[in-house]
Amino acid sequence: MRTDTAQPIRLADYRSPDYLIDTVDLDFRLDTHATRVVARLAVRPNPKGRSGADLVLDGDGLKARRIVLDGKELNPAANFVTPDQLTLAKPPQRPFSLEIETEIDPAANTHLMGLYRSGSAYCTQCEAEGFRRITYFLDRPDVLSVYTTRIEADLAEAPLLLSNGNCTETGVVEGTGRHYAVWHDPFPKPCYLFALVGGDLGSIHDEFVTASGRKVALGIHVEHGKEESATYAMGALKRAMRWDEEAFGREYDLDVFNIVAVSDFNMGAMENKGLNVFNDKYVLASPRTATDTDYAQIEAVIGHEYFHNWTGNRITCRDWFQLCLKEGLTVFRDHAFSAAMRSAAVRRIADVRTLRAQQFPEDAGPLAHNVRPEVYLEINNFYTATVYEKGAELIRMLRVLIGAEAFRAGMDLYFERYDGTAATIEEFIGCFADVSGRDLGQFLRWYSQAGTPFLEVTASYDAASRSLTLDLHQSCKPTPGQETKLPVVIPVELGLLGETGETLPLVTENNDGATPRERERGTIELTEEHRRVRFHNLPNRPVLSLLRGFSAPVRLSYDISEADLVTLIAHDKDSFNRWQAAQSYATRLLLHNIAALRAGETPEPDRDFIAALRRVLDSSDADPALAAQIVTFPGEADIAREIGENVDPDAIFVARKLLRESVGAGLAASLLDTYRKLTDSAPYSPDAASAGRRALRNAALDLYTAGQKDRAPELALQQFSEARCMTDKIAALGVLATKAGPEREAALAGFYDEYADEPLVIDKWFALQAAIPETETLARVRSLMQHPAFSLGNPNRVRALVGAFAAGNLTRFNAKDGSGYDLLVEVVLALNATNPQVAARMLATFKSWRIFEAERRQQAEKALRRVASAPHLSPDVQDIAERSLA
Repeated sequence: MRTDTAQPIRLADYRSPDYLIDTVDLDFRLDTHATRVVARLAVRPNPKGRSGADLVLDGDGLKARRIVLDGKELNPAANFVTPDQLTLAKPPQRPFSLEIETEIDPAANTHLMGLYRSGSAYCTQCEAEGFRRITYFLDRPDVLSVYTTRIEADLAEAPLLLSNGNCTETGVVEGTGRHYAVWHDPFPKPCYLFALVGGDLGSIHDEFVTASGRKVALGIHVEHGKEESATYAMGALKRAMRWDEEAFGREYDLDVFNIVAVSDFNMGAMENKGLNVFNDKYVLASPRTATDTDYAQIEAVIGHEYFHNWTGNRITCRDWFQLCLKEGLTVFRDHAFSAAMRSAAVRRIADVRTLRAQQFPEDAGPLAHNVRPEVYLEINNFYTATVYEKGAELIRMLRVLIGAEAFRAGMDLYFERYDGTAATIEEFIGCFADVSGRDLGQFLRWYSQAGTPFLEVTASYDAASRSLTLDLHQSCKPTPGQETKLPVVIPVELGLLGETGETLPLVTENNDGATPRERERGTIELTEEHRRVRFHNLPNRPVLSLLRGFSAPVRLSYDISEADLVTLIAHDKDSFNRWQAAQSYATRLLLHNIAALRAGETPEPDRDFIAALRRVLDSSDADPALAAQIVTFPGEADIAREIGENVDPDAIFVARKLLRESVGAGLAASLLDTYRKLTDSAPYSPDAASAGRRALRNAALDLYTAGQKDRAPELALQQFSEARCMTDKIAALGVLATKAGPEREAALAGFYDEYADEPLVIDKWFALQAAIPETETLARVRSLMQHPAFSLGNPNRVRALVGAFAAGNLTRFNAKDGSGYDLLVEVVLALNATNPQVAARMLATFKSWRIFEAERRQQAEKALRRVASAPHLSPDVQDIAERSLA
């Protein structure tokens, strides 16, 4: 493991590589502890590089066995090669060949980067800089090469041999018990997209016929006995392939497409050209083991990785600073795919929930960074919600600004202009400027400024002139390294509602601040710090619906009355804003409850809010999935983010508990009626409509049980014992987990016994217990870390138990005595040596530590300094610790 002090890499220092590698021929002889890799590279000077420069190839802990330059063997013991670098001084200034043989130990590779073992299989993960753990190379995304890969392995150990591209040859090695396969990928790619899998896996196969009539062989490869659980993923893949043809005109380009699911994986999945490697949680699903959420995530992640074939593979990023170009764009595409396959409104709500829960805190804390960073110490630490989720929001906002037709034309131009290249953000945005005729220079500020803009809107109605005046103002707080913020382009989608909820036209007169195009589209573009707009012909004060569809990733401040919120909940034609109105009302009540509790008062139930939710339940037949979202309150972390400073998580927990109890009691009859109405004896189906009904039924169960306070959770116990699918089973267990007592412990024990042979289900069992908001939970988590099913070596297990505790249990992780912080520090330091990527991501849970009250801040700082001062820190962990403390 590298423990050297990381040096900053800066966007401003980018220069083209001095050499290019046109072809890469790889020969792997797989062995558990001594895999031999021979790389034959066709190298030539880059006309855009420095003439006569040394050739410096990256390595990471490599053992060089042989180096041959133009047929002449060099001495690998010479000082030009170290485990982390190979330097050829003054190489030929013409095309030349370089052959490098290395030896690696896959079984010892606990970092899960490069070539490693997952169970009995060999697999690779090369993004961002894992290829250098396989062989010496120009490990950067702007070096594109055509790869041919020969894999040789023991036939009994690894009958399945896969790599990128199309398989061109297979055979046996006579007299050795070994066999081989040769794969060729005709499309130039960076080395981070290289992939190899060898193992004894079960497979399912299918075929997809492209729009032009080409047949593509599809394969999904999983642990033996899990084949049937991969059928949903196969269907999702075929839906994604067809949708990309219809929505973006993108057809698949190889003869085969393979997916391999492994249980040891640092990320969710990897888009390697023609051979996607997945964390098995995003492939395997059955009604017995997977929830509706699991099915939806599988569909989304399968789509995401497939969509990378064009946005990431055929066109990649010039350097890692442009990471958002492939990731933000592809997240946008998978969001659109999921919206087309399921409820668009519910998908939008889920996307904004994720953005606010993960990215807004990042923007508000010490780890804030631009969507396109300008400097990094460790690139693995920039696979963040800012790059992915905010990056996707910028693409969506671009579509809002220029319109769907121009957006599609811009995407077509991007594919035509940059296919087969490594592109930049400026080149991408330039395509949309060209087709729309708009100057998008100011829009680019979204990529270069960190922080979440604050949008403040005030509205004033004048009865005499029957007009409504809006004043819009934008600002953004300083972030690390950026004290001054310039105005950005903010599209504000809005609407006006009348007294009975009817839609009112947007009418302006000369010099009233809105253009005809803005009136027609219902979108006001705020480009300066302040803008005033006036609407006319309004006989009564209208209800204002702002930021419809969450048209920009901003924090909105608008002093809206409870009566107007009730109108929006009931009548807004924008489903997102119906949900947002309910969230805003609930947030207001929660903040009121916190203030009341601090004053020693008992909060009173809000009858108007309860009545508004009752109407939602009574009319839920039209869209039960949306109703489920509306009756689900903001989480504790949402309220902490809203408060923003001197946060007391215990007070938030109590206030939220009281609100849920009062609303659950006030809606008891409606909730019970909704629950019983949605009880269904039909066979399980993961389709969106069925999932929506289950979502509302389980939301009703949760809120109803909260309203029963200390009574026995009989309805939850009944559902737990009778559930016929994991969605209902885990929902009931989640309700029971909040009720201390023998029923809970019996249910948890019974659940484990029933699913002990299903690792992905046991992950849920760990996570659910880690989230119990009780004083004893820390001891429970420590005890579970000693459980035979727990292992620090499996990232899924670490995320399920320790990650769920740190990120999902606000009150116990942030205990005043710092005991929750101490646990995380212990885990981070233990993982630092074995899997620094996972360790750094665990440590990033501290990203919001400064929002808490003084005593907790002191404990958090103490914990971070303990990490920062530990010896032998990996660059990954060192980077997060130092930035968190800066």
